[in-house]
Amino acid sequence: MKMDHRISPGDKVPAPSAVLQRVRDLVRNFGWNATAYQIINPGISHWFSEAKDAVIGYVEHNGVRLVAGAPVCPGERLPEIIGEFECEAARNKIKVCYFGAEARLESCLAGSSRYSRMWLGAQPVWQPQSWAGIFARHSSLRAQLNRARNKSVAVGEWPVERAASHPELRRCLSEWLATRGLPPMHFLVESQTLERLYDRRIFVAEQKGAVLGFLVSSPVPQRNGWLIEQIVRGAGAVNGTNELLVDTAVRAVAASGSGYITLGLSPLSKRGVAPSDSNPLWLRALLAWVRAHGRRFYNFEGLDAFKAKFQPERWEPIYAIANEPRFSPLMLYAIAAAFTDGHPVSSVSHALWRALQQEIENLF
Repeated sequence: MKMDHRISPGDKVPAPSAVLQRVRDLVRNFGWNATAYQIINPGISHWFSEAKDAVIGYVEHNGVRLVAGAPVCPGERLPEIIGEFECEAARNKIKVCYFGAEARLESCLAGSSRYSRMWLGAQPVWQPQSWAGIFARHSSLRAQLNRARNKSVAVGEWPVERAASHPELRRCLSEWLATRGLPPMHFLVESQTLERLYDRRIFVAEQKGAVLGFLVSSPVPQRNGWLIEQIVRGAGAVNGTNELLVDTAVRAVAASGSGYITLGLSPLSKRGVAPSDSNPLWLRALLAWVRAHGRRFYNFEGLDAFKAKFQPERWEPIYAIANEPRFSPLMLYAIAAAFTDGHPVSSVSHALWRALQQEIENLF
């Protein structure tokens, strides 16, 4: 994949540390999972194989190493890398869970009684060169773009050195985070990506010089593709801003010859092809309750509908795969801890308090 539009010797972007540069090099050579580039985000620990040809990004909570997606390594080395990583974890009495696993890892571990999996949802996928045809066939999508354009909104790509230090992007990020029902999340939904842009591409929506929002996309090198990792909408963004950001970004990567793009995981989406019994009964009941009653904290259905309206060519199932015969509540708690920086109970309590405050405000 060509990345010559990224960092050049004259750019005023802090150089990565030696370890981070090593991670970055391995991801650019072997990154296959859509989330591969996210292991360079803040807060991720890194494990390297003995042969130095693989890296795994992970966080550790409650005796579990939560892997960000899958090992980054040559495809033929995947079983050996899994074995080496899990042997080291076992020596330290630590379990392993691969969160955000896709088809390659799932097929590698399928059939083994040593592993259990939790179906997380699905991610929509497009062939970028087909994107323009989707809009040609759907007037409702064109109407969304026109809503923004008619209000003088334009989207352009910014170089990383400008985006990394621009106060208006940070202002938009702060405004966007203030609208969330939960405190800032971490792990694979880390919001502080502006600190480590490197090979990412950044698209910014402006209205007469004022920044309304931005989009961050991350490379998926082994699939010659991109993950739209983050869409940030400022308080003053008009209708159609998000759609215009996505459309501009996809057309740009299509022009550069990319063959794959995804908007990432749609949690609890029913659009994937996982069998109905993929999750244990207790987990199915819990996730059904979350989907039905969790809107005030996280709008699962709204996010799913936003991604679906772009008419994906397919939906890829996404899993959490644990090295235990039955997926346990302890594993689910460790996942929650990874996303809340080790504080799942206080994060939920905070969200409940904010929800209660909102309900009180709606009454008066």
